This record gives sequence, C-alpha cells and structure tokens, in this order.
Amino acid sequence: MLFENPLFLIPFSSGLIFCVVGLFMYKFPPKKINGIYGYRTANSMKNQVRWDFAQLYSSKQMIKYGLLLSVFGLVGLVYEPSESISTMLGLGLMILMVVLLIVKVEKKIKEEFKDTE
Repeated sequence: MLFENPLFLIPFSSGLIFCVVGLFMYKFPPKKINGIYGYRTANSMKNQVRWDFAQLYSSKQMIKYGLLLSVFGLVGLVYEPSESISTMLGLGLMILMVVLLIVKVEKKIKEEFKDTE
C-alpha cells in the first residue's frame, strides 16, 4: 500500500515534525541560553544576541525545510521502489534536510555577526 511506503512515511512524517517544532520554537523561543531547548551550537551560544537571532532564524528555516521534506515525501505516493531503497531514500532525504538546516543557519549567523568574531 502506498501509505506504508517508507519513501512517503519517513520524509512526510519527519517534515510534519519539523514544521510543528519550528512553529513551536517561533512562537515560544527560548529566552535565555540553555542546555535543553532551542537551536544549540557553539556559534549560537556565544552570546545572548546570537542566541536570539539563531532561535528566530532556525525556526523559520525548520518550517521551510519541513514543508519541503513533506513535499518530497509525496513522491512516495507515486513512486514505489523496493522497501530497502525506499527506506534509504527516505532517511537520506531527512538527513540531508537536517544537514542543510544546520549549514544554512550557521552560515547566516557568521554573516550576521562577522564583525563580532
């Protein structure tokens, strides 16, 4: 059945999770630098101004990449390779989006705060 295809399930469900988490972080960003909640990298935790910028920017990017990932998941409704290939493609898409998210946010933080390095 098409809805059981990992090429649909993995990207579509993880894309929805990205969107929900991104919306939550956008509406309720962490106020102070902490070790539990938020976009937490060494670069984003250098000071409060960077932290605030990183939270807002990463939440918007997470929503964008979540929507993109969900759209990619729809491919699994029309294309159904073997289960192992579907699983690898689905996981590959999810990992790619996570890597792109981190790279894009880190690059933007460096651009935004290049004078304060």
